[in-house]
Amino acid sequence: MENQKWFNTYIFIWAGQFVSMLTSYAVQFAIVIWLSLEYQSAEVLAYAGIAGMLPQAIIGPLAGVYIDRTNRKRIMILSDTFIAVCAIVLIFILNKETVNLVWIYIMLGLRSVGNAFHSPALQALAPLIVPKKELLRVAGINQMLHSICSIGGPALGTVAIAILPISNVLYLDLIGALLAISSLMMVRIPQAIKGSKFSVQTISTEFIDGLHIVSKNRGLSYLFLYAMAITFVIMPAAIMFPLLTTGHYGGGKWEMGLVEIVWGGGMLIGGAVLGLFKVGMSKIVLVNSMYIILGLTFLLSGVFPKEWFIGFVLVTAIGGIGLSVFYACFTAIVQITVKPEMLGRVFSLYYSLAVLPSIIGLLFTGVIAENIGINITFIISGCLAIVIGLLSYGSEKLMQLGNNLKK
Repeated sequence: MENQKWFNTYIFIWAGQFVSMLTSYAVQFAIVIWLSLEYQSAEVLAYAGIAGMLPQAIIGPLAGVYIDRTNRKRIMILSDTFIAVCAIVLIFILNKETVNLVWIYIMLGLRSVGNAFHSPALQALAPLIVPKKELLRVAGINQMLHSICSIGGPALGTVAIAILPISNVLYLDLIGALLAISSLMMVRIPQAIKGSKFSVQTISTEFIDGLHIVSKNRGLSYLFLYAMAITFVIMPAAIMFPLLTTGHYGGGKWEMGLVEIVWGGGMLIGGAVLGLFKVGMSKIVLVNSMYIILGLTFLLSGVFPKEWFIGFVLVTAIGGIGLSVFYACFTAIVQITVKPEMLGRVFSLYYSLAVLPSIIGLLFTGVIAENIGINITFIISGCLAIVIGLLSYGSEKLMQLGNNLKK
């Protein structure tokens, strides 16, 4: 009965989050299509990516401390509300006859502030509801739901941008936020720490605590290090998928939609396998292997000639599987290793440490894509990811962490 209770609560929360993520993916992809077709510039996409990541990287650790000291349900409701307000302002900006890209970058940045609080709060929620032995399976189910949104979102976004102006597509964000807020308000979620106070002193103290948690566990430190490295080389190139589709393979908005859909389809398969079956292999081995698989898919995406669009689609699906398994295993490892009351600041710390190098990578990626070629960008990213995967297998402390998780 108790098992059924936690499951029902978690699924009810995710029902609202699912719709919110679906519409968010749709709006996000519609904006990418609009920017890609309107400006045909790798630098414009790079700046949009930086605008969407930089605020989250800066305030992420502070957000994590705040999340661990306050009601996580309330944080998610306020974050969804703030993101909805950003959508309303974007609708107003895009309804003007002339669009200033600077204002779009600013609003994407403010939207990132909302995500800086929402994403770690959602991940830190699971251990408060889900039994420890079920965390990997729940992480797999979470990844599966993310993957469904990765498929349905771009499909919905492609259709929406084909029949509606970009300003009207943003109304989907408002619908998703309303449903997410409604589902959260109808459930009771326990707090990790009750009656705790939030102050400037607690920010600095607990941020340092978050650093200590990671640094004193050498295996966890190496896990973060290699995950940050893979994000640095993969994320900047991944943002350029639409330009690779149009610039190298000669596709249009429907081909861009197809690539995003198969990427999400691969993530769905990866999440489904982890969610429906108990995987006996070490989570660390799975993480390290996914680095290499991701690298190979990016390498091949850049190497294939422009006539091999179908081959590009297939390796993109495999890359989606690899990313899904990596994210689910990484999340489960952190949730098992770190105490629930510390998870908010640890996840926020990771997001910030991973995103900051990615922003630097985006600057280089934009320049490389503009001056050398978008496919060369993917070849370089793929090769670096393979090297990172091979190096991770040589880390004794990291492999030892995997052995400890089995105990």
